[in-house]
Amino acid sequence: MTRSQPRRARGTVGHAYSALNMRLLLAGFGLVTMAVFAVLAFRADLVWLGVLCVVFAVVAAVDLVIIQRRRAARRREEPGARHSLFE
Repeated sequence: MTRSQPRRARGTVGHAYSALNMRLLLAGFGLVTMAVFAVLAFRADLVWLGVLCVVFAVVAAVDLVIIQRRRAARRREEPGARHSLFE
């Protein structure tokens, strides 16, 4: 059993459960976008929308941490391997 993927996952080390690099890119985009929207919402006095955007930004930040931990575990298991954006 590998540590880079959740238990009972369908993927293996050779065939990943999810594209971690793509998830990293999308989570980073979501974090930046939601942070910008939160600032714009608070400036427009739409507090409820600003709070909602902050919540989504926090979710994206947590997802970034989880993805980085899984990428680090994969790097330990496959030293020297290069992965494309979609692997």
